[in-house]
Amino acid sequence: MASKKSIVVGLILSVLSIVARNATTAISNGKTELKLDFYKRSCPEAEKIVRSTVDKYISSAPSLAAPILRMYFHDCFVRGCDGSVLLNSTNKDAEKDAIPNLSLRGFQVIDAAKADLEKQCPGVVSCADILALVTRDAVDMIGGPVWRVPMGRRDGVISLKKDTLTNLPSPSASLEQLKSSFIKKGLNVKDLVVLSGAHTIGTSHCGPFATRISKPTDPSLAESYANKLRIKCKPGDNKSLVEMDPGSFRTFDNHYYINLRRKRGLFASDAALVTDAEANSFINSALASSSSNSTSWFFTEFGRSMEKMGTIDILTGNAGQVRRHCALVN
Repeated sequence: MASKKSIVVGLILSVLSIVARNATTAISNGKTELKLDFYKRSCPEAEKIVRSTVDKYISSAPSLAAPILRMYFHDCFVRGCDGSVLLNSTNKDAEKDAIPNLSLRGFQVIDAAKADLEKQCPGVVSCADILALVTRDAVDMIGGPVWRVPMGRRDGVISLKKDTLTNLPSPSASLEQLKSSFIKKGLNVKDLVVLSGAHTIGTSHCGPFATRISKPTDPSLAESYANKLRIKCKPGDNKSLVEMDPGSFRTFDNHYYINLRRKRGLFASDAALVTDAEANSFINSALASSSSNSTSWFFTEFGRSMEKMGTIDILTGNAGQVRRHCALVN
């Protein structure tokens, strides 16, 4: 029979083992936990390979960071973070064929990272995890926040255009519609405010805000700003691009929130944020942050919300598959 001492030692070692395992895990989706070291044995250089690929693209075209970030949001809000937005369709009925996704860019970065990983670790790293890593690295490389990316997501095999409009919040959405959309995905008002801060980088076509600048001007939009937008966006113009954060659209900072206070939020969904007391409290916190400081409230909370968003309806374990090519089901 084992001695009391050996039993105690055994219990201590078991506890330490559990603590060690938990130290490598991140947020759970309620079923299976994603792990920071998920590919430690199967593809130990995975993050390094992705980072190297992203660096090649972002160093020469930093403007790609914004559309990649948007792509990740559009993926997670439709069928969860399963890489389904990356799938092609022969019948033009996949997610990327839906109107909100026709302007998505950056697929070549995901495909390149996947190709590099397939050379090193064939059939191991999912496209869903690659998209999560590419997004984090692209934002980091332009001076934005950095966040943890626990992995273990599997790739979905279904991608439907019709799912897009029913899940993606519209740029003309009211505050209640925005709240409802985020709550359905397990996100709260703070997540809504800080993730909307992604509009601090990138551009938009004229269409999503065209009705706001049609006279009479939307009262939630500053008339002086509307006049500038009318110069760039003539009636029916769906090709011209405008800055989402005028004056600071290349820099990841809190300038977006300054523009909200000046009634210069580009979309109705941006302007809606200042109509709510709770949302306003978070806007105030973002405004009190240093403009582009890695330790600021905005940067910290953006990272937390991105990590949280990355667990929406994920596929893990034996669900889904690990696609050999991100645009095609195996």
